[in-house]
Amino acid sequence: MKCPFCNTIDTKVIDSRMNQTGDLTRRRRECPKCEGRFTTYERIEEIMPLVIKKDGRRELYVREKIREGLKKACQKRSVTTSKIDELMDRIEKDLQGMGLKEISSREIGYRVMSELRNLDQVAYIRFASVYREFRDAKEFVAELQSPLEISALESENPGSKK
Repeated sequence: MKCPFCNTIDTKVIDSRMNQTGDLTRRRRECPKCEGRFTTYERIEEIMPLVIKKDGRRELYVREKIREGLKKACQKRSVTTSKIDELMDRIEKDLQGMGLKEISSREIGYRVMSELRNLDQVAYIRFASVYREFRDAKEFVAELQSPLEISALESENPGSKK
């Protein structure tokens, strides 16, 4: 690993730690030349399917695009960054588990909305309002009715499962 301070290529690892799920390794490194210390993170490179956009273009899957959309939807809500990361991990594992080489952006969006619906209904509505591109207020109200009806049913039947 190249030293960010002096660009020496030969650095050594002085400490390694895995996160709780074992899918990320944090390494403390030291440069023998300048004695600078820095941290690197190592993650398995998982092959994600290409994303087919609405206009037919194909793009590489970019985790940050979805994360930014989720952050905006969850802004000023009691949704932690770790919950967003967990949601992202679940979606990505589902996508990889499908074994597809390509997937539509629409399918990814529906998976994100499904996860958000279970996490925070306000964040779900925010995300859906941008993602679904409602043509008018009636479509938006119809989308609002769905989670409200589910919540009403759950409060009437507290022992039932989703």
